[in-house]
Amino acid sequence: MLYPPRWVADPRRNVAGAAGGCLLVRREALAHAGGVEAIRGEIIDDCALARLIKRSGGRVWLGLTDESVSVRSYKSAIIWRMIARNAFSQLRHSAWLLAGTVAGMCVLYLAPPCLLLSGTRLPIALGAAAWLTMTGVYWPIVRFHRLNPAWALTLPVAALFYAAATLHSALKYWSGEGGKWKGRVQDRAGL
Repeated sequence: MLYPPRWVADPRRNVAGAAGGCLLVRREALAHAGGVEAIRGEIIDDCALARLIKRSGGRVWLGLTDESVSVRSYKSAIIWRMIARNAFSQLRHSAWLLAGTVAGMCVLYLAPPCLLLSGTRLPIALGAAAWLTMTGVYWPIVRFHRLNPAWALTLPVAALFYAAATLHSALKYWSGEGGKWKGRVQDRAGL
């Protein structure tokens, strides 16, 4: 949602995103943009590289493909650490953006299933309609990954996981342990 693929590919927009697990860059484009050295201090280096390439006039594409295969298994704990390392940096260390992000995720993803428990017809109907809508929007990615169709119902659980990990990211930053990766703290006030 932060990096809509059409916006990333549009040279008229400033949005640039990347997925570090599979990032291909032409040598000439990298050199023209200033090289890897230009993003040395960035905590979210894949997106920083995409932004650098795009600002220097290069093209960026972000999308799905079934032609690349991950050789790493991503378990919940690894994903949690990845989010906790990067999320608060993505929010520019802003408590306001953090509060807005978490509130937005709660309203969009957690309120609909909670409304089902309200016991009143209108909130139940609204909650069901909202959850059905988010499930329908999520369905194409579930189908793309050839998962059991029931996974399309789990978006609220994923949102809760991401919201909690994002809060953890802020707490790590405020405690001086932000951006910890490979034993190094890379994101804290004053760095």
